[in-house]
Amino acid sequence: MANPGRQACDDNIWWQLQRGSGPIIATAIHDGHGLRAEVRAAMALSESDRLREEDPHTGQAAAAVPNHIIAARSRFEVDLNREFDEAVYRTPDQSWGLKVWHAAPPDDLVARSLALHTAFYRMMADTLDEIAAQHEQFILFDIHSYNHRRDGPGAAATPPEEAPDINIGTYSMPRDHWAPVLDPIIAAMRDFNFNGRKLDVRENIAFQGKGALTRFVHERYPQKGCAIAIEFKKFFMDEWTGVPDTAALAAMRELISHSAAAAEAALK
Repeated sequence: MANPGRQACDDNIWWQLQRGSGPIIATAIHDGHGLRAEVRAAMALSESDRLREEDPHTGQAAAAVPNHIIAARSRFEVDLNREFDEAVYRTPDQSWGLKVWHAAPPDDLVARSLALHTAFYRMMADTLDEIAAQHEQFILFDIHSYNHRRDGPGAAATPPEEAPDINIGTYSMPRDHWAPVLDPIIAAMRDFNFNGRKLDVRENIAFQGKGALTRFVHERYPQKGCAIAIEFKKFFMDEWTGVPDTAALAAMRELISHSAAAAEAALK
């Protein structure tokens, strides 16, 4: 399926890493759509169904921050936001009821996928160790997106009270410690002029931020690293076709840049 607004998919790329000098880093670890050849051959899931559960276009938002990491492989090869033992979806109950494989994936295929998970967290440790050595504290924006029209393209969307434009997940965060930083970031997101409107930004409504990446940051860098799970509702695209609203994508990038500036100011 064509996916306008994203970079061409290269199945040989694991992720894209760009380093800058500041204390803010953004990640988009579910942006990827690539699969290695053996995974593609074993997979029963259609490309359109796979795309629907990925987080397309979140990478372009993360790229607004000079320090950023954008995954290139699909979460259906290995989910970098789950713990090692659960990072490959083996059964439908691990993957929204979807039948991912023609048959149960062989252990050697799974092992090669999990090796990517290990390599990713080794890279994250090296990168964040460098940032932590350069700055007294740092903030990671863990950028994702979520579906709000799961019953079909013509069906009613999830009620707005249950589906904010941006859901901030703070489950693993020592919230009281980071409040002087987190609260100004949320305020900046709410105050941002998003193509003529203000976004509904709330905390722990649709999701709580229980992913592996935020836990990794808070466990490895206690009191030094603050990881914020940022879930955009897919108002910026048609979640059934993958076609984006280019104006919304540009505003998303500006919003993340604006929020990163607020985060850096709050750290100072």
